[in-house]
Amino acid sequence: MREMHRALRWSPEGQEGAVRCSLCPHGCLIKPGKTGICRVRENREGELYALTYGRVSAEAVDPIEKKPLYHFLPGTLSYSLGSVGCNFHCAHCQNWHISMADTEMPGLRDLSPEEGVRRARQAGCASISWTYNEPTIWYEYTLDMGNLARKEGLATVYVTNGYITEEALRELSPMLRAYRVDIKAFSEDFYRKVCGARLQPVLDSAVLARELGMHVEVVTLVIPGQNDSPQETGALIRWIRDNLGEDTPVHFTRFHPDHRMRDRGATPVAVLERIYRQAREEGLRFPYLGNVSPHPWESTYCPSCGALCIERYGYSVFFRELSGESCSRCGERIPYVRAGG
Repeated sequence: MREMHRALRWSPEGQEGAVRCSLCPHGCLIKPGKTGICRVRENREGELYALTYGRVSAEAVDPIEKKPLYHFLPGTLSYSLGSVGCNFHCAHCQNWHISMADTEMPGLRDLSPEEGVRRARQAGCASISWTYNEPTIWYEYTLDMGNLARKEGLATVYVTNGYITEEALRELSPMLRAYRVDIKAFSEDFYRKVCGARLQPVLDSAVLARELGMHVEVVTLVIPGQNDSPQETGALIRWIRDNLGEDTPVHFTRFHPDHRMRDRGATPVAVLERIYRQAREEGLRFPYLGNVSPHPWESTYCPSCGALCIERYGYSVFFRELSGESCSRCGERIPYVRAGG
């Protein structure tokens, strides 16, 4: 029988053995024998346990651009791990087969934090990414592996929905270097109806991650008829510019029908291109389009002179008019985290 791993971020509540989880903003009150919304944190006789500690559903060596991260160690590989469960229930989830699963899912296998770090180094990766399902609910495991990874010179990445409490994110911050966060829409109504969550905590965590010194990139999956109006995308763009900074890389990616949202087609490329132009007009210096490869707007251009600095073709990366962190034509700063930097 596998050894149970006691969870962090909870407290006893009441006289009947219930506990209050404080890992994410749901703040689940969990009775004995039950799990929280995520389905992977269980109350066993008045103690909260992390059921997925060391349990892996997906393991791969990916280009860092697949996360997608474009200004963090471009051109390098990232050792990528996922488990099961999520604290969102998105109707359009692309990884629903693991995010909606629980610990009874066939194929889960054991991987210790030490072995994960060893495999990352053996594969020649520059970083470890916790991805595929929500890493916040894998908290204890990512924290342990991340602390080991940093000692070994590996960078660390959360590919996250951003639904985490301030205290939990602060505890991660000494080991977590990159925070690739989804802002799924700029509407509380969308978050409530489509995700079963709230928008404001996601915005708060993105701001805090930046304040804590993490590299932050944003992804918004553009869904026809749901979050693609010029009014909503404009409000999102201005919020990012004013709260995360004009240099924040923002990826507007193409929706494809999946899971419980098959009632509409893929996002028209023309809509994505309109949003890209809107982002540039509103002052974002590094917007990108995703899931449309090949497209010229998945590459990095100098915001001053327009020179092609980093060319991308799918997950292939070519450094062009770039000298260090500057445009080699005009000298404009192109902020990104370099390998070895």
